Amino acid sequence: MDNDIQLVQKAIDGDDEAFLSLIQTYKIDLYKTALAYLEKNDEAIEAIQEVTFRAYQRIHTLREASYVKTWLIRIMINYCNDQLKKNKRMVLGDELISMRGESVDHNGMELRDAMTGLDTRSREILILKYFHDLKIKEIADAMQRPEGTVKTWLNKALKALREKLEEKGGNLNV
Repeated sequence: MDNDIQLVQKAIDGDDEAFLSLIQTYKIDLYKTALAYLEKNDEAIEAIQEVTFRAYQRIHTLREASYVKTWLIRIMINYCNDQLKKNKRMVLGDELISMRGESVDHNGMELRDAMTGLDTRSREILILKYFHDLKIKEIADAMQRPEGTVKTWLNKALKALREKLEEKGGNLNV
């Protein structure tokens, strides 16, 4: 842990190799976040590239070295939300619609559809909690909200997800 904090401090001080080591350490977490939001491998990889660039430009603004993971994930979530807003404005062509129909993981599709139907905050909390295994305190820090508020939001998000899955008649239990 001390080594990680020293690495982050070096990155904040402008050490490029330290910054690259940080990105290597958290690239799987960033990828999982991007894939949970964007659902496509190529878009997730592009998101990692963009987030790496944004983080590199703003690493000097990171105040607490121990929160580097939540800071990076926050940048990724903001990027993904921006991309989802842009995609809503796109008109789907036949080619894109046929590409979306290639998935065969029905449970994954069911969960993704249910997650997509949630509000942004609920989706964000569920991703942080269950895709990244972050603790309530870490989520509260990332979202800059009290822990009690995050617990309430998490319970509401789980309830909403259960309702979405039941509406679809799925067999997933959350």
